[in-house]
Amino acid sequence: MNAAPGPAPLRIGNASGFYGDRFDALREMLTGGPLDVLTGDYLAELTMLILGRSRLKDPDKGYATTFLRQLEEGLGLAHERGVKIVANAGGLNPAGLADAVRQLADKTGVPVTVAHVEGDGLPVPDGFLTANAYLGGSGIAACLRAGADVVVTGRVTDAALVTGPAAAHFGWGPDDLDALAGAVVAGHVLECGTQATGGNYAFFGEHDARLLRRPGFPLAEIHADGSSVITKHDGTGGVVDVGTVTAQLLYETGGPRYAGPDVTARLDTVTLTPDGPDRVRIDGVRGEAPPPTLKSGLTRLGGWRNEVVFVLTGLDIEAKADLVKDQFTDALERAGGRPPAEVRWELARTDHTDAATEERASALLRLVVRDREPEAVGRAVSGAAVELALGSYPGFHVTAPPGKGAPYGVFEARPVPAADVEHTAVLPDGRREVQQPPARTAELAELDEPPLPELYPAGTPTRRVPLGLVAGARSGDKGGDANVGVWVRDDDAWRWLAHELTVERLQELLPETADLTVVRHVLPRLRALNFTVHGLLGEGVAAQARFDPQAKALGEWLRSRWLPVPVPLLEGVPLPEVTA
Repeated sequence: MNAAPGPAPLRIGNASGFYGDRFDALREMLTGGPLDVLTGDYLAELTMLILGRSRLKDPDKGYATTFLRQLEEGLGLAHERGVKIVANAGGLNPAGLADAVRQLADKTGVPVTVAHVEGDGLPVPDGFLTANAYLGGSGIAACLRAGADVVVTGRVTDAALVTGPAAAHFGWGPDDLDALAGAVVAGHVLECGTQATGGNYAFFGEHDARLLRRPGFPLAEIHADGSSVITKHDGTGGVVDVGTVTAQLLYETGGPRYAGPDVTARLDTVTLTPDGPDRVRIDGVRGEAPPPTLKSGLTRLGGWRNEVVFVLTGLDIEAKADLVKDQFTDALERAGGRPPAEVRWELARTDHTDAATEERASALLRLVVRDREPEAVGRAVSGAAVELALGSYPGFHVTAPPGKGAPYGVFEARPVPAADVEHTAVLPDGRREVQQPPARTAELAELDEPPLPELYPAGTPTRRVPLGLVAGARSGDKGGDANVGVWVRDDDAWRWLAHELTVERLQELLPETADLTVVRHVLPRLRALNFTVHGLLGEGVAAQARFDPQAKALGEWLRSRWLPVPVPLLEGVPLPEVTA
């Protein structure tokens, strides 16, 4: 389907998916091909905690300093090429970052105008370090309409970095819900950088490894009706196809209604079609009025954490693990004092039989302790581990000397009325323009499950193989919850997956989820299922309560599980040598 006729598309690129992403990406995107706007997302949930602790040490900080260093070269390049820069690198101090950008512009002689968006900072409750509302794109749009060349923000939604520039360029208002929803979907695809261009992709093995060595960053050609084409600069690495875009669409989302401050985008209306090499068109996205509340994120220090990893080599792995656990518990009790509030052991059987190297002959026994007080996880825990060195299992050693412990953080999401948040655009001339919340809102409600496709023919021969031979997956975190999106690439596989991978089946395949609440959402246009696993991550990524604290590999674990798959779906698929 072709985009509606109208103005030339707006080319919006991304140069950062997180604080710490590829430093050279900003320069690469500015020099790699034509762009109108370049965005950068620096603010993961954990980042706000990091910036909060940084600002405790220096009140003038609290923003992503990497962005400022990237601009030392990038600011002049952007000005030469007429590219606007929009980034949420302002973190907890967007005004401070805006001032720093102006100072850099003066120092380098680059004549750019700078604006910023503020108002996301909320009163911080007792016991918390930061509290911020997730703002929409209207403040960014106001800054760009006023002529800003660089706009920095604090906590906005990731998609706002795209909806703001698109609304400013095309003149969209708050009632242009379908157009805004299309831009939200494009923004969600761009926000994690190279995850849209082949990074972290389930079927990476189907692509030339040389292309994946250094994936290029993505860009979206946004049209006046909100439709878009996801692509990348010519000649850069990576791959853009329907699969990579589908994977990113499912990342850290939940049900068909994807709510934001500007609009609620209906993910069940998204249509993806190839549009040439490394080009995927996004059409048909419908939008609904946003909810009357904004999401707010609060961070606090949750307590103290320590970790020891014991290496168990060769024979009798289980018995060695039992011995050291019993000895450690006894040593800790003898040390006196209060034991840690939480003690968690996990044995990872990374060992191989008759291994040719010592490392391949070894398993890892991981001990994690957590408590509100540093003393409970510090010297007593480290001492109990160290004193076992000459009196425990044969071959005793650890991966690193035990430390004194470190603080860990907690992220908590709460709704806040949009009318209570003073979303403010601070324009290049210093004028302050308060953004009004949308006049039309709608409470978020779950949709009934759409009709499933007809069942795959009964009696079809099956073969027991890993799910990942026919299905892709992408997983991630939202606070203490995890999401797992699973998709297939043709209608026959969808007829099987939609009926096979129920909540009960997922819990059987992933036993860690068996006692948790799991919700399944069906997205037929994407041939996808999206599961939300409530509570899997405890108090969230910063708490590091789990081996994979952001659930990044949860989908790959699911793909590795074996189940009966119809033989016709495996035609042309390389099969494992050994079946379970």
